[in-house]
Amino acid sequence: MTEGTPVSLIFFFALPLILGNFGQQLYMITDTVIVGKGVGVEALAALGATDWITWMILWTIQALTQGFGILLAQRFGAGDYEGFRQVLKVSVLLTLTAALLLTAISLAASERLLLILNTPDSIFSGALRYLRILCAGTAISAAYNMASAALRSLGDSRTPLFAMGIAACINIILDLLFVMVFKWGIAGAAAATLIAQGISFIYCFAVLGSLPFIKQTFSSRKIFRTHIIQLCRLGIPLALQSVLIAAGGMILQSVINKFGVVLVAGFTATNKIYGVLECAAIAFGYAVTTFTAQNYGAGKINRIRSGLRAGIFLSIVVSAGISLIMILTGRQLLSLFVPANDINAAEVLDIAYQYLSVMSFTLCILYLLHTYRNALQGLGNTLAPFLSGCIECVMRVTIALIIPSLLGSRGLFLAEPGAWSGAAIFLIISYYRYEKKILQKTVL
Repeated sequence: MTEGTPVSLIFFFALPLILGNFGQQLYMITDTVIVGKGVGVEALAALGATDWITWMILWTIQALTQGFGILLAQRFGAGDYEGFRQVLKVSVLLTLTAALLLTAISLAASERLLLILNTPDSIFSGALRYLRILCAGTAISAAYNMASAALRSLGDSRTPLFAMGIAACINIILDLLFVMVFKWGIAGAAAATLIAQGISFIYCFAVLGSLPFIKQTFSSRKIFRTHIIQLCRLGIPLALQSVLIAAGGMILQSVINKFGVVLVAGFTATNKIYGVLECAAIAFGYAVTTFTAQNYGAGKINRIRSGLRAGIFLSIVVSAGISLIMILTGRQLLSLFVPANDINAAEVLDIAYQYLSVMSFTLCILYLLHTYRNALQGLGNTLAPFLSGCIECVMRVTIALIIPSLLGSRGLFLAEPGAWSGAAIFLIISYYRYEKKILQKTVL
């Protein structure tokens, strides 16, 4: 990432990540399609009732490991391979500790959280069963995300792609077996997801462990306190940012749940496609973080600006293309989740498509948010992204609590775009201020 044209470097680094993210979304979508078609609208709503809770756990782990990956990329960009090994060892231990804590907390709090979210009685037991299975598998998700973060810090975005491709295929097969043949319902879908993630981790771990300069990582028992402090300073603010964003989302979900199963099912269908909308944004974000961190570690400060411009250009072009596709084909895609013979099918589909249209028209904002947030993270600034998470949470909650009383339940469609907008404005201003400060230090 320290040599070559930024646009091509970021694009070709992000491309496997986009495909890998799409593969991950594919097996999550498969869960939803098979459950919605094979079990019914109430089962679909039960999946949706757990979305923000499961996202909070997953995003916390992803954010923590992404923060660890920043320091790994900086060490690799500086050519400090011994430092890389030491940081990797501490990162693995911290990830394992966080995963165990999250598992214990989420299992203990899962039932209470669903009650707080006003989960309808008709879907409560199914939602609780699905949530508990996923919470029990938190360590599997953590292991995969740590291995992926380490590989991305080295500039390897292809291995996670292959891992996800294999996992997606296995997940689809297991979904069909567990849900349609064994009749395990949404519990079978949760089990299939965890098995697929476990296979992804095994593949990534095998590739990572085969690299010559990584094999000696755990040969020494020495743990450096400075590495623990550095990693916590990078990872914890990002993890807290994810918790805040998800907390705002859970309040939004509690408001949605008050409007009944039909609205919950409509939002669930769109939220499953939301992952597809965002997968390229996440990939470009990771690419920008790696590009920025490696060049920062190598002392090539001026090159960072070119990387940001490349990220902005790619984000605008790709988000516009995805938006157009979704507006034209969204209704057909959403119909995959809704059983046509259900009495509420038409209403659920209308709600889902209206929500998808609103998000599609504002998708560019989300992509710019990811670009600027990850550029700041690559520079080692995790405070501004954390504060942007606070803003995102406040905007989402404010809109969820106020707008429905003015515009009805459809006003909830504005919660996500409003949250993106508030966070994006703050991040853009923060980035240019921070960049100016770094350039001044370099000159001095």
